[in-house]
Amino acid sequence: MSLVTRDVEILSDRFTPGFVLRGPVGGGEAMVLRSPWDGVELARVPTTTADDLDMVLDKARLAFESFRWTPAWRRAQILERASRLIEENAEQIARLIANESGKPLKDARIEASRGASTFRWAAEESKRTAGEIIEMDAEASGEHRFGWTIREPRGVIAAISPFNFPLNLAAHKVAPALAAANVVVLKPASQTPLTALRLAELLVEAGLPAHVIQVVVGPGSTLGAKLVKDERVNMVTFTGSPPVGRQIASDAGMKMVTLELGNNSATIVDEDAHLDLAVQRIVAGGYANSGQVCISVQRVVVHQKVYDEFMARLVPAVEALKLGDPLDESTDVSSLISAAEAERVRLWVEEAIEQGATLAVGGVDDDGRMRPTVLTDVTRDMKVCAREIFGPVLSILKARDLCEAVEISNDSDMGLQAGVFTKDLNKALYAAKRLEVGGVMINEVPTFRVDHMPYGGIKGSGIGREGLRFAIREMTEMKMVAIREMDWQTGGPPVDACAREPLGP
Repeated sequence: MSLVTRDVEILSDRFTPGFVLRGPVGGGEAMVLRSPWDGVELARVPTTTADDLDMVLDKARLAFESFRWTPAWRRAQILERASRLIEENAEQIARLIANESGKPLKDARIEASRGASTFRWAAEESKRTAGEIIEMDAEASGEHRFGWTIREPRGVIAAISPFNFPLNLAAHKVAPALAAANVVVLKPASQTPLTALRLAELLVEAGLPAHVIQVVVGPGSTLGAKLVKDERVNMVTFTGSPPVGRQIASDAGMKMVTLELGNNSATIVDEDAHLDLAVQRIVAGGYANSGQVCISVQRVVVHQKVYDEFMARLVPAVEALKLGDPLDESTDVSSLISAAEAERVRLWVEEAIEQGATLAVGGVDDDGRMRPTVLTDVTRDMKVCAREIFGPVLSILKARDLCEAVEISNDSDMGLQAGVFTKDLNKALYAAKRLEVGGVMINEVPTFRVDHMPYGGIKGSGIGREGLRFAIREMTEMKMVAIREMDWQTGGPPVDACAREPLGP
């Protein structure tokens, strides 16, 4: 049996003129993609069957046997070329992202730029995948021995990426995997396969050998589950919901697993905070990509002394945001990824209001879309606080002091990143030590991320770290090598060949 590559059938003129995209290998039923904004049909994408996936994995194993020996300079060259190709095609990629995910175009352009940066960092880090020297003679039994570690690629990495950053979160899996000489089977979210397919095309154009990157398209419940369980896969890296992440951890067996599972990010605004800065960053961090970011600001814990002043600045800033078509250059917030997600967020907001919360601004517009929303008088047990809302909603809470603000922030079974606004260094250090998260951003929102920093959470937010250098550590196996110095004639300790008899008087 051989696989047939079919073109994606483009059904809309919303893409770059003349745009053509090759489909994944496979003979499954074509999947129709629709715009999250207005439901217009965008494309029909051929899907990957279970039989197809068997062949994909066989080809991946064969590709690994040769690609694993690719020298670092060559891997760096491919990744650098990929970075340049992403930059050269940035507008085309941004329109792909905006169309299939509903992300505002200006945000999609930022994602395209970050994707290029991620591959550029991967090119640099591919030159630094060596191990380290081990001081064997630090122990008496290690005398006359020399030791070092080697980092070796794991093999076939299954990368399961989400819809909210269809380029850059795929890049954070694919780029370090390739930098470390692994091969990748990439399964993008069913709602956003086009960007992943275009990324694979650009990598091949950059010089990546055949089958080192392969994209499979289909539902996670079947295709993704088979990937996770298959013995030909050596590692799974996943970004998505906590329930799916826990299932992957259970199904993966002895495979290495990296899981990034989201958050209900808290931001603390202390009494001495720079309020204009805090408001500006909280609005940016709460409503970027319509709040569909793992580290979106969700809970804002404000010192009671500045609460009224903070709210007087926050509400008009939120009201000024424009809800609209993602392809409109002036749009700040657009639709959620699906009508079902919009309905879920609406129900959570309504439930909070029924339980005593106050709608300060926002709510549902006449077309049923969620406007940028702020809720006050919330309690910690409401869904809008206790769970990840993944929508354009901020919940504002009061605290008596920084200690209580930290306690409120830690009252969560998730812990990805948190933000703290304060001018007091001692308070900043206190918060940095006491907040139960994987990253603390001082005078910044938890939504802040640069692509080479370590990124990941604790508690229910997952296991492992992304960020190129840190992801490469997890995508490689450590091998210890020790060599014994010896006298080859006697088998004993080595003789100093340069030793001299002492000079006479």
